[in-house]
Amino acid sequence: MIDSNRIKRLPPYSLGKIKGIMSEQRAKGIDVIDFGMGNPDKPTPAYIVDKLCEVARDPKAHRYSVSKGMLNLRKAMAHRYKEDFNVDLDPESEIIATIGAKEGISHLAMAMIDEGDVVLVPNPTYPIHLYSVVIAGGNLVSIPLTKENGFKVDLEKIRKNNFWPKPKMMVLSYPQNPTTASVDLKYFEDVVAFAKENDILIVHDLAYKDLVFDGYKAPSFLQVKGAKDVGVELFSMSKSYNMPGWRVAFCMGNKEMIANLAKLKSYMDYGMFIPIQVAAITALRGPQDCVKEIAETYRKRRDVLVDGLAKVGWTIPKPNSTMFIWAEIPEKFKAMGSQAFAQKLLLEADTVVSAGVGFGEYGEGYVRFALIENEDRTRQAIRNIKKLLENS
Repeated sequence: MIDSNRIKRLPPYSLGKIKGIMSEQRAKGIDVIDFGMGNPDKPTPAYIVDKLCEVARDPKAHRYSVSKGMLNLRKAMAHRYKEDFNVDLDPESEIIATIGAKEGISHLAMAMIDEGDVVLVPNPTYPIHLYSVVIAGGNLVSIPLTKENGFKVDLEKIRKNNFWPKPKMMVLSYPQNPTTASVDLKYFEDVVAFAKENDILIVHDLAYKDLVFDGYKAPSFLQVKGAKDVGVELFSMSKSYNMPGWRVAFCMGNKEMIANLAKLKSYMDYGMFIPIQVAAITALRGPQDCVKEIAETYRKRRDVLVDGLAKVGWTIPKPNSTMFIWAEIPEKFKAMGSQAFAQKLLLEADTVVSAGVGFGEYGEGYVRFALIENEDRTRQAIRNIKKLLENS
């Protein structure tokens, strides 16, 4: 065998399993409606694309960049956090640009975690939160997120567990993927107090900062006094600006953690393509109307899907954030499990969802809809699902 131990510890990427079946169905000419991957379907706003094209015509823009991102890009991110959260960040020492949040999280784990270090990670969660720890050689401890605890990490329960060895780090992400759970600023105040009390580093992934509805505003972990003493926050431009393929994100906060990530990245990459960085500056410093319009698109899709499913007998809570719906499997299908139910939806209702177990074992019993189909396609999926529910 030529596999490394690191590769042997990684399971198949389960979110990709259903894609193979979907491809087979589409090859047969079947119109499959895809709510699987959280991959924004709308175009990047034109003014951002125009800036990319303009800069790409400059021959000098095709040279290597720097791994931590252009200073003006880091300044633009500092400007956005000051505007949105009244948080002051030093672009030189407290911000680093990453090639997407996934890269940032995985390299941060490698920069901060030694072999055997204990890391607390919610479960279910976005897979890289779990497997970045595995890749780095850490000892992953899953913290169950359940309906009973509102899909929030119960800090008091962690205190009572008295883990040994003592955890070095905890990963959080609110608004949360896949459960759509959200928190208020008081929750982060408790997290910072907990981290200081237990000498634990915090990594908070704020990927869905701007996808908020019904008057809810997602807080930043960094708004809490003392947060930068204990951790960092990541923000991605993928969802807020419809820029998923551009791979632009940031890690911000604790200077030592930022410095460690910067040192590791200096050996591993030369940063993003310069025209992408300049276009990202334009997005961060320009009018934010497009961000609100993108959020409104997801709100409308949320309402069509949740209201429509309720009418056919599948009642699901309406989230106030993210681009997802976390749906408990209807009672008569629960015994089959989320993977089999997701396949049933695909084969019998031509509708793709993600199996909850793909986000960790505590996601069993649920499926996740990503709001990436337009309202007409969503209504068609509801009609298909209605037939399945009535005929099964």
